[in-house]
Amino acid sequence: MSKAIAFSEYGTPEVLRLSEVTAPEPGPGQVRIRVRAASVNPLDLKIRSGLMAGAIPAHFPVVPGLDAAGVVDAVGEGADAAVGDEVLGATTGGGYSEYALLERPVAKPAALSWDVAASLVTVGRTAFRVLAQLGAGKGQTLLVHGAGGSVGIIAAQLAVARGITVVATVGEHDIERVTALGATAVRYGDGWVQRVNTAAPRGVDFVLDASGAGVLADSVALTGDSARVITIADMSAAQHGVRFSAGSTDTADPAEDVLPQLAELAADGRLTLPVWRTYPLAEAATAHADLEAHRNRGKAVLLP
Repeated sequence: MSKAIAFSEYGTPEVLRLSEVTAPEPGPGQVRIRVRAASVNPLDLKIRSGLMAGAIPAHFPVVPGLDAAGVVDAVGEGADAAVGDEVLGATTGGGYSEYALLERPVAKPAALSWDVAASLVTVGRTAFRVLAQLGAGKGQTLLVHGAGGSVGIIAAQLAVARGITVVATVGEHDIERVTALGATAVRYGDGWVQRVNTAAPRGVDFVLDASGAGVLADSVALTGDSARVITIADMSAAQHGVRFSAGSTDTADPAEDVLPQLAELAADGRLTLPVWRTYPLAEAATAHADLEAHRNRGKAVLLP
């Protein structure tokens, strides 16, 4: 038996409870890891609350957690890792646990901390995917809404590395941090359009909305074309003719094989992903409550 966080009904963070579960056995191509860190993602909160019940129906009890990093302790037939390997990846069956299954384990560079390794998976792939979908290139200007968040801050850094001029809307507390990563950061909120126009006098070519803060109409106006705007956070996208980008199981997804590259960039210090706080596994409900109250300034991570 092992310990895991599970919930048996939709609800507030209090439905998350520390439980005794049977450690999962890896199937073909899978590995089981002794979890060293598990990322807390916004989607975890939506699944727990029932907001995603239509798209992702729960089969109770549910162990949440999309991403984890740890040490392989059992392997299935044909698995691409060996016992003792340090790996990270997307989980099968939930990462808020002492043991979890990964189907596509990626080697963790020795210099990469466990908390960043676990945090990088979903947000890193998402940032890479939306940049590929937008198609922005060297010499063009990209506006990133919500660049203080985990997806936005990675997307901004990847874009800067490609020679793209990045303007970022952020909270006052994130201006210095995001500016230090090579973007031109401006304060979000009333008047953001004027501030962006001042920061980008030649105009904006593309917009990535990672904030969901009701910025789509003005973003379309800035670019002059709804096809040049993409969101990962605003469910009203279709009303503005804007593409809503979600994860894909398509093997042709441009983000499917990017995780090793992102892990190396983070290990080398060429990619920064702030971790705000780590929590013991038993405090998963506190982590969810902190994210729902928007207290975090970076990733929240559970340490089983």
